[in-house]
Amino acid sequence: MVDVINLQRRIKLDLDPIRAFVADAAAKVSEADCKKFSVAFISDDRMRKLNHAFRGKDATTDVLSFPHEPDEYELIDDDPSHGAGFLGDIVISAEQARKQATENDLSIEDEIKQLILHGLLHLCGYDHESDSGEMNAREIELRENLGI
Repeated sequence: MVDVINLQRRIKLDLDPIRAFVADAAAKVSEADCKKFSVAFISDDRMRKLNHAFRGKDATTDVLSFPHEPDEYELIDDDPSHGAGFLGDIVISAEQARKQATENDLSIEDEIKQLILHGLLHLCGYDHESDSGEMNAREIELRENLGI
């Protein structure tokens, strides 16, 4: 199960198609299949604060991923309800998504889908800042597979 929540009020979002996309993406990204994660939409101001706190950058960004790091009890506990199947959290600035959608001549829904996929790949261990293009290649392949 994936939680999708809207914690901002500036951009009106229809969460139903977003939830449907998240379920489809979770099924088609093999590393995420049968795993849980959350997607939260936040304001630019809140995103700037998170980006500063976790990455040292005092600016907003479009998407941040926070992979789940199991504690010592989860590492020895076989019960999947105790967090071992939780990938982490994806946060998206709804304002940045709208801005980028306009710049890229996309619908906000398609921009959000791209951001969710990008964030999900980070939760699955991909890192475009340190790999040799593996994440980008996988993202392009999955965009085609997911119709975005």
